[in-house]
Amino acid sequence: MTRQQIQRAQLRHHGDVDAIPGLADFAVNVRLDRPPGWLRDRLAAALDRLGGYPSEAEDLAARRAVATRHGREPDEVLVLNGAAEGFALLPELASELSAVVHPSFTEPEVALADAGVPVHRVQLAAEDGYQLRPGLVPDEADLVVVGNPTNPTSVLHPARVLTELARPGRVLVVDEAFMDAVPGEPESLAATRVPGLIVLRSLTKTWALPGLRAGYAIAEPDLLARLGRRRPQWPVGTLALEAVRACSEPAAVAEAEAAAIELVTHRVELAAALAALPGVEVHDPASAPFLLLRVKDGEHVRRALRDRGFAVRRGDTFPGLGADHLRVAVRSPQRCAPLIVALREVLA
Repeated sequence: MTRQQIQRAQLRHHGDVDAIPGLADFAVNVRLDRPPGWLRDRLAAALDRLGGYPSEAEDLAARRAVATRHGREPDEVLVLNGAAEGFALLPELASELSAVVHPSFTEPEVALADAGVPVHRVQLAAEDGYQLRPGLVPDEADLVVVGNPTNPTSVLHPARVLTELARPGRVLVVDEAFMDAVPGEPESLAATRVPGLIVLRSLTKTWALPGLRAGYAIAEPDLLARLGRRRPQWPVGTLALEAVRACSEPAAVAEAEAAAIELVTHRVELAAALAALPGVEVHDPASAPFLLLRVKDGEHVRRALRDRGFAVRRGDTFPGLGADHLRVAVRSPQRCAPLIVALREVLA
């Protein structure tokens, strides 16, 4: 393989590759092992509708639920097959120069580069806490993509800083795939009408739906029309539409908020346990359901943990990070305790 092919393959690497069946999974940032019972019941009830094509009424019902959840209008919502579909659609915006903030989820860069769109990497620095400085983004960039909170650094950028990136003639894409794991979602832009802003949301992480693919985009109607102009007829299936509707209703939003509050306690406990181990640096502050670690001989540590039955996410496939970086999903203290024991053994 050429160097370029190797780099492209690394960008397409995701945590599910590290999570080999049989391992205790700390590589994938999905909260549950399967969807909760009430959501499975909703999806099961929708099975009888699979004999017909997804209807406009079903699509509208899903968009209305999302719109109500975020204080928007239904025509400001586009239902997607996961937030990842939103990244795949970005080339439709015909950018002449895209700026992608790194370290971050790599699919936006892959989609743009594969379409021949010039991509400028905005590299955030560890010594600066991976904080976003608007001045780092080239003025000529007509498309900017940033995650909030950011994967894998777990940094939550202030909404006021993000809105500084918006300007006439530019599309600002904010990936909020993990925002529902932040209590109160204080820095979310989903309810904010900013010209040229697209907010992407995922239901995969909180509701354990990676096998279904369900998410949505929020933006001005004209911008959503540009984004989705080449989508096929019936682009989103009946089950995904039902999942988006169900997970946007008040009871589900309340359940997600309770889970986010619990997550804070679990994250604090895990961060303290990891930081107490010799040679482990935990990036702080953290706001997402995962932690970024730095440990000497990270590749050896990752492989040794795998041999002991634990999967953690390698960090060197994220631009700006190296082999000594690892990402660890936050789990309950009971599930994390064996990982801490194993990591202590490896470091010893």
